[in-house]
Amino acid sequence: MAAVRGLSLTAVALRAVTLWSGGRLLAASRGPRALRELSSSSPEAGEGQIHLTDSCVQRLLEITEGSEFLRLEVEGGGCSGFQYKFSLDTVINPDDRVFEQGGARVVVDSDSLAFVKGAHVDFSQELIRSSFQVLNNPQAQQGCSCGSSFSVKL
Repeated sequence: MAAVRGLSLTAVALRAVTLWSGGRLLAASRGPRALRELSSSSPEAGEGQIHLTDSCVQRLLEITEGSEFLRLEVEGGGCSGFQYKFSLDTVINPDDRVFEQGGARVVVDSDSLAFVKGAHVDFSQELIRSSFQVLNNPQAQQGCSCGSSFSVKL
């Protein structure tokens, strides 16, 4: 996994790239998916929470080792103004919020959390693509057709 540590992949890059590390698929292409049964990241799930789907938890448990977790960031760019960025990481910074469920962890920095609070993180799998994705983001006004970028509600 050392070759993947610290590697950041934008959601756009996830559309075309499949990374293998020790036989473990990190991510591949995106596609719209139906929301699976949702699971809360904590008992008091609220507006400032990130919700993890069962498929997200299951996939994270398969691909992470030791202290690894999925980092979700929002950065400027994409065709709608902002884009999601996913990466595997091992360092938790002071301004990070950790959302854990069933041993799987998703970490979001405080700046990015303002853009994704209340959203659902899912893992979608098809015959030709699989990826982590953000679904039902209440902070997003509209998004592009590929689902990797969005504009915010004002």
